[in-house]
Amino acid sequence: MQALQATVEGIGFWGSGLPDWDSACAWVRTGQRPDAPPARPAPQLLAANERRRAPGTVVVALEAALAACQAADRAPDTLSSVFTSTHGELSITDYMCATLADDPRAISPTRFHNSVHNAAAGYWTIGAGAHVPATAITAGPYSFAQGLLEALVQLHAGEEAVLLVAYDGSASGPLAEPAPSEGLLGAALVLSRVPCAGLPSLTVHLDTCADAPVADAAPGPLTALLHGNAMQPMLPLLEALAMESEQVLLPAGRQQQLRIRLGHE
Repeated sequence: MQALQATVEGIGFWGSGLPDWDSACAWVRTGQRPDAPPARPAPQLLAANERRRAPGTVVVALEAALAACQAADRAPDTLSSVFTSTHGELSITDYMCATLADDPRAISPTRFHNSVHNAAAGYWTIGAGAHVPATAITAGPYSFAQGLLEALVQLHAGEEAVLLVAYDGSASGPLAEPAPSEGLLGAALVLSRVPCAGLPSLTVHLDTCADAPVADAAPGPLTALLHGNAMQPMLPLLEALAMESEQVLLPAGRQQQLRIRLGHE
């Protein structure tokens, strides 16, 4: 596959203990973090009553997405978006499985509509007033890499800019064993196909690595802090952006990896 390129116009972040991209960068560079970070995001695109009802994965996705748009100075309603999650909202899936096993008639329709993988994308398009395509992707441990590829392909196909949002929340109940995940973690990138001096760029190759699988590198600061979350495979790229590294490798499938070269002008 030919290399796919993008400029990173804006970054949004929310992780347990690190409520924005500035605090994530500070943690990576200096080991410092806020003394009393909030336990849960409060995205401004949702009305107060919706913020209370929305599951953790939705609020963390919307918080990171809006922050990335603001950092890029892009109107949220103009950007095609790609939302990617490993598991979706596992706490609601656990509730649904337990309720269906015990008393199916008691299941809540309100909670059901938050269980699907495109719930965050739906909340985003409604809250942002967006009338552009929104895609929801899941690919197990390769969800972030496949979401990044989808966003890059959309740019290559002609989109001026694409919003990529990746997120996962905590697992609970019996699902915590086959699908483990801890805490809330979300990040968003506004990617464009127009090079811009002063902004980081990505050049992405999809490699087959049957004979040379991705090596297990020593975990960086973000990975060490947030490794329990299912979306932790994206963290090496965020660490590379924070530290202005030159290259990062991300697993993208069985015997496949993304080789990402970063440019910093």
